[in-house]
Amino acid sequence: MNTELTDRQQRELDYHREHARLHQSILATPFSWDVLHNPGKRWWNAYWAMYQCLVGCDLQDKRVLVVGCGFGDDALRLAKLGARVSAFDLSPDSLQIARALAAREGLTIDFQEMPAERMAYDSNSFDCILCRDILHHVDIPGTMSEIVRVARPNATLVVNEIYSHSITERIRRSGFVDKFLYPRMQRLIYGPGKPYITEDERKLSEVDLAQVMQPLQSRPLTQHFNFLVTRVIPERSDSLAQADRLLLRLLRPIAHLLAGRVLFSARIGKPADGSSG
Repeated sequence: MNTELTDRQQRELDYHREHARLHQSILATPFSWDVLHNPGKRWWNAYWAMYQCLVGCDLQDKRVLVVGCGFGDDALRLAKLGARVSAFDLSPDSLQIARALAAREGLTIDFQEMPAERMAYDSNSFDCILCRDILHHVDIPGTMSEIVRVARPNATLVVNEIYSHSITERIRRSGFVDKFLYPRMQRLIYGPGKPYITEDERKLSEVDLAQVMQPLQSRPLTQHFNFLVTRVIPERSDSLAQADRLLLRLLRPIAHLLAGRVLFSARIGKPADGSSG
């Protein structure tokens, strides 16, 4: 990758170098395709709901881009659905694992190393673009400008991101929660060891979401998840996660104030001639 990195990007790169080193065991673990077979099975889980959306997009032979692909899980699953997948990440160490997994599974995927803010793809290249847990790591205006540029007219954008409305975030950062409650809940929520949280990542706010959605047109899907899950309840408890999801459904008019994760799909608005402005 011949490009100068920002300080933030360099810190992300350094973090993921160590993260990849600690997760080499992935290469010796069977890859799971379960979410492709019946994505509605775990209706309360945002990741499975995301695949219910993606499976319904009919991606056979479509050009699909995975933004910030990490170890390549989504790239592999989308290729298994018949898509022609391109995927990129800032971390060469993560990409090394992704390429090895794809080779092991017999899948052809174009993996490249680059920042989301400066993509090397031609304009008007992709029918579908997936952003999962990446927008809270990047410069949103710069990344969205590139997403619009590389998207074909009327392309589908699918976004699945951690999120916190500014009102909820103020409560989270209040003295009692930040200094007393959260440190005691962290081990319960994330388990032993250091949680996978980088120095610069920040949950998307409603202001960030407005920036993401500015160039978008119709949104056939918007769902909110994780009111208490990942905040005070561990995600591994299915029964509590189901109750949490049902609660957000019941509180749908104010779900955007309470949720800790948002999933949506939308069409990318640009002229039929493919220009981005």
